[in-house]
Amino acid sequence: MNYQEQDTYGMYKNRSSDGPGPGLMGANTLDGNDVFNRQDEDLGDIKEIMLDMGTSRVAYAVLSYGGFLGMGNKLFAVSWNALTLDTANKRFVLDVDKDRLENAPGFDKDQWPDMADATWSKEIHDYYGVTPYSDGRV
Repeated sequence: MNYQEQDTYGMYKNRSSDGPGPGLMGANTLDGNDVFNRQDEDLGDIKEIMLDMGTSRVAYAVLSYGGFLGMGNKLFAVSWNALTLDTANKRFVLDVDKDRLENAPGFDKDQWPDMADATWSKEIHDYYGVTPYSDGRV
């Protein structure tokens, strides 16, 4: 699924440089978006967007990977800074090999980690090789 298919308000129709689009997008249109790597392998889809309420920034995208018909999926928190939008294919790209994602720190849908924990956050950002925020805050 992609952001245009999720657009119930029509915000991406008749897009001009002044309207919503890849520069400014509705969070609800990103849920369910496909995530691929640079090798064009399907890495799953976005299940949730996590906002850092203290800094007013997008902190993580929670990806779902694996399983069948929603069963056995593993969830991963990926730093928002690790994702790039592929506007040609209307999907996100995460520059990570599929094997590396399979071994990434993940969690079960019923056992979410404390994403505000600085130690956990550092581990996630280090794993994907990204800086949390340009000002160095976690």
